[in-house]
Amino acid sequence: MKARLEAKAFAPASVGNAAVGFDVLGHSLAGPRDVATVRRIDAPEVRLAPIRGVVTDLPVDPARNTAGAALLSLRAAAKVRFGFEVALEKGIPLGSGLGGSAASAVAALVAANALLPRPLAREALYPHALAGEAVASGSAHGDNVGPQLLGGLVIAGHARLVKVPVPRRLWAAVVHPHAVLETKVARAALAAPYAIGAVVPQLERLSLVLAGCYAKDLSLIAEGLEDVLVEPRRAHLIAGFSEVKAAALKAGALGASISGAGPSVFAWCDGEAKARRVGAAMRRAFAAVPVGSDVFVSPVNGPRAELLR
Repeated sequence: MKARLEAKAFAPASVGNAAVGFDVLGHSLAGPRDVATVRRIDAPEVRLAPIRGVVTDLPVDPARNTAGAALLSLRAAAKVRFGFEVALEKGIPLGSGLGGSAASAVAALVAANALLPRPLAREALYPHALAGEAVASGSAHGDNVGPQLLGGLVIAGHARLVKVPVPRRLWAAVVHPHAVLETKVARAALAAPYAIGAVVPQLERLSLVLAGCYAKDLSLIAEGLEDVLVEPRRAHLIAGFSEVKAAALKAGALGASISGAGPSVFAWCDGEAKARRVGAAMRRAFAAVPVGSDVFVSPVNGPRAELLR
């Protein structure tokens, strides 16, 4: 069989942390996505072609680019003689809280994996995706790359991914304000240590959310979907956050919080129609700040990264 020389893949946006699972829980989001076209090259290296899309001012040094770093890691592990050239088309803004840095890495990995003599299982791409994510945020956390690789709601451990079943009625409304919040700035807000007494209530809420997902019980999910650990330290970084969250809850959301590092805000809802109403309410609240915003509505069981050709 003739070796494949080029492949194209997309990776969806994602909601990191999912309110109660800082750095370990997240879900994919239908709508915004990054696309990567990867080509085999004879030179034993990774190259970046000019970047297109909503973000173009990104590092072209592969070791400093999330997609490039992920492919450097994959190439070293696969021990192939050929190299990769990757062309990125950014559909997810950086500093948005929608997993844009992670999506570039995952899309590039899924495309490059198709060019290997023996493509890896999807889960085996995880450590290479973490290597890419670490370039952007300074730490290898998987709450964005995990759901982008597998789709849906995912627990992302240090070495393993677990997909969590969610009720079919569980939908998300995500509102992205037209503002940028760098991940490293948002993480700096968490630098001070937490007392164990502050962590236990968050663990209780995480347990309720996971139990509700497995039991398909939206009332359990609603009882647990509140971030009492990270959100209080980051809320001030997002103009109008308190009003936007209040608008979501008033419109009937099960719960609402910061998506990833922010400034996007997400809410989980009972059904698509409710999610659209909640998204509209959050958008109006941002407009009152005034800040423009975009609304995305998706099942929590969102898509995973896939080959396009």
